[in-house]
Amino acid sequence: MYCNQCEQTAHGTGCAMSPGVCGKDEDMQSLQETLLYGLKGMAAYAHHARRLGMVDEAVDAFTEEALFATVTNVNFDLDSLLELVLECGKQNLRVMEMLDEGHVKRYGAPSPTTVQEGTSAGPGILVTGHDMLDLENLLKACEGTDVKVYTHGEMLPAHMYPKLREHPKLAGHYGGAWQKQRREFDDFSGPIVATTNCVLIPKPSYADRLFTTRATAVPGGTRITNDDFAPVVAKAKQCKPLPEAHTRQSVVGFHHDVILGLADTIVDAVKAGKISQFFVIGGCDGAEVGRNYFSDYAQAAPADSFILTLGCGKFRIRDYEYGELLGLPRLLDMGQCNNAYGAIRVAVGLAEAFNCSVNDLPLTIVLSWFEQKAVAVLLTLLYL
Repeated sequence: MYCNQCEQTAHGTGCAMSPGVCGKDEDMQSLQETLLYGLKGMAAYAHHARRLGMVDEAVDAFTEEALFATVTNVNFDLDSLLELVLECGKQNLRVMEMLDEGHVKRYGAPSPTTVQEGTSAGPGILVTGHDMLDLENLLKACEGTDVKVYTHGEMLPAHMYPKLREHPKLAGHYGGAWQKQRREFDDFSGPIVATTNCVLIPKPSYADRLFTTRATAVPGGTRITNDDFAPVVAKAKQCKPLPEAHTRQSVVGFHHDVILGLADTIVDAVKAGKISQFFVIGGCDGAEVGRNYFSDYAQAAPADSFILTLGCGKFRIRDYEYGELLGLPRLLDMGQCNNAYGAIRVAVGLAEAFNCSVNDLPLTIVLSWFEQKAVAVLLTLLYL
């Protein structure tokens, strides 16, 4: 174990032995670290939800209690620490529910839609991250100009919300997952707005075109703290225009309400042997070697199965042609990483339709992780 949380740590640098000076052992330390990671991820989702007017006092109270439990000499009991870890999963489920409700209330019920990827000729702005309210404000800032807006990374699901996709300034999607941003941002000639993670320290070649919002910040970039995107629009007018370069089309918008609306059809198809399995493959993707496991897994899925995907992990598997099943794409894009809530809703809804437990469903979940939000989702699954 390693713990450097207090003054009495071994040699004043940290306890690497178990138990440490305070008496905490490696299992206690592991649970406290897991709880902290989960709280960080939950806080990110709660921040997005709060900006949409969605709050829950019980979530806030739990956050205070759980953080207090990780303070030195407060909790040495494994059972109570495990209870807090699982409670974090429960509270994160509520936070993801609030975020989903906030998106739907503000931007309309999601529906499947085809998204044009690439760029159109003229000035443009790229927006990355997860914050739909930032995208909304940016679109409004571009009204009355010839500047267009393109989503990047996990902003792709913005197109499934009617009140966003119908805005005349939303021109399409550009690029893939966060790992490729240094090359993709370099190639994109206009300004880039990073609304949340995952943003990387920029290359000098585009640092002066990179804007960040609120908690997001990088060296050389320009922070926007007041929702005023006029400087970004002005920058777009100064930058080299984008070329006419359309690359592909993709289909997004298989929100859990869309899938559950087909529950009767799905149940009948499973009973008739037309659907063998459901896979949830996605999550937070990483950049290291070996992540091809997820693309290999998806490509090996039988032709009579559906693949539900979400998060930036979708970019790991979406370049393969999966075909259709029952008139639907076999690869169903459910949204951002926080739409793991939707995958849970689908699992619970299908279990009710089949009159069985979730564990008895023909469902396999294969989630990737990269950062603390993925840990929060994992804790939610463990809680359930």
